[in-house]
Amino acid sequence: MYSLAAGSFLNSPIGLILIYAVIIIGFWFILMRPQKKEQKRIAAMIADMEVGDTVLTTSGFYGVIIDITDDDVIVEFGSNKNCRIPMQKAAIAQVEKANAE
Repeated sequence: MYSLAAGSFLNSPIGLILIYAVIIIGFWFILMRPQKKEQKRIAAMIADMEVGDTVLTTSGFYGVIIDITDDDVIVEFGSNKNCRIPMQKAAIAQVEKANAE
């Protein structure tokens, strides 16, 4: 019969499976869960964008949203009113609301 010593538990196949399961769950909480939270935060930020909001693009440019479509936004850069560039919503890194002041 098996003894209840710790060494015998780790040598059994069920013990090894449980140890690996605990390690995998631990890695999921450390690595995957924060990444999914960040993806949800970014998706919510993009969904809440409105015309007139100031945005920071992933390339580091600040601009103001002047039009929004399903997948794209048109952003106006600088004080030159002729510099309007269409870009994907995924290229927006940060949004500052126009009425936040």
